[in-house]
Amino acid sequence: MKNAQIIGCGHYVPENVITNHDLEKMMDTSDEWIQERTGIIERRWITPGEETISGMGYKAAKMALEQANVDPSEVEFIVFASIVGDMGFPGGGCLMQEMLGIPGVPAMDIRNACSGFIYGLAVGDKFIKTGTYKTVLVIGSEIQSLGIDKSTRGRDISVIFADGAGAAVLRATDDPEKGVLTTHLHADGRYAKKLCCEWPSIHHTPAMNPVYEDPDHNFPHMEGRYVFKHAVVRFPEVIMEALNATGYSPKDLDLFIPHQANQRITEAVAARLEIPMEKVMSTIKYYGNTTAASIPMAMSMAVQEGKIKEGSLVCLAAFGAGFTWGSALIRF
Repeated sequence: MKNAQIIGCGHYVPENVITNHDLEKMMDTSDEWIQERTGIIERRWITPGEETISGMGYKAAKMALEQANVDPSEVEFIVFASIVGDMGFPGGGCLMQEMLGIPGVPAMDIRNACSGFIYGLAVGDKFIKTGTYKTVLVIGSEIQSLGIDKSTRGRDISVIFADGAGAAVLRATDDPEKGVLTTHLHADGRYAKKLCCEWPSIHHTPAMNPVYEDPDHNFPHMEGRYVFKHAVVRFPEVIMEALNATGYSPKDLDLFIPHQANQRITEAVAARLEIPMEKVMSTIKYYGNTTAASIPMAMSMAVQEGKIKEGSLVCLAAFGAGFTWGSALIRF
């Protein structure tokens, strides 16, 4: 059986930097309030009309392919993770395929929010392990700045979320010690409404009609404390699931890359597993929460910074809307 080795990573963020002080001009908030609750001091938001979800994904994918020394024509399968797309349908995977100039290559979209990249990685890994494909491109790309309430009413969400994209190239290897060693996926739909966005929806006709009169229905809804309590439980569980499946312990990890949801969550999970913070990749301070893009972005930055090297044992883990959560243990 083949293993899926990550041979290239890439990321892209918009140039437009939004600081906490910029948000102070939009809503009743403060730099101190945001940093204390999230650990964020700035994030990237697109300039409307200048970026697209698939376009940012393409830039991240291009970087990953160049790092891997892989021509787009060698890609046999595309997995594209994003909460929304550039249009109602089709999804970003097909738009990505067209940009790469590889018609006929299958493309799949995954809408699992913060855990989207982990789910996409698991899908790509399984296709390689079964011998279906040898080279798979997995992308996470998000534009959230256009869909959040930037008033005081929506500040709990709008100070957190940001725009960006990340990508990874997977290639089959015969080395059983390299690549994706194990993946673990979970979901619990009982908590779907704790973190969700109701519009657009089939619950009114037509489904894509103008927005609700009640703005609470038009923007993402999150019960922050509830999500936090579940996240700090599910993160350690799914990380230990991956480690136990392969005979490793937290002490064996060279790097832990969590979904960049909230710095407080990251620190709580690291403390619970006794992972020193110098072994934790955190990008939220300057890039915010980019949902499906956060893990591949952080992974690409870790490679650039030399935190991931040949032979590094790296654990990825995410928790988010659905609720969905998952982990992957990778030997680079």
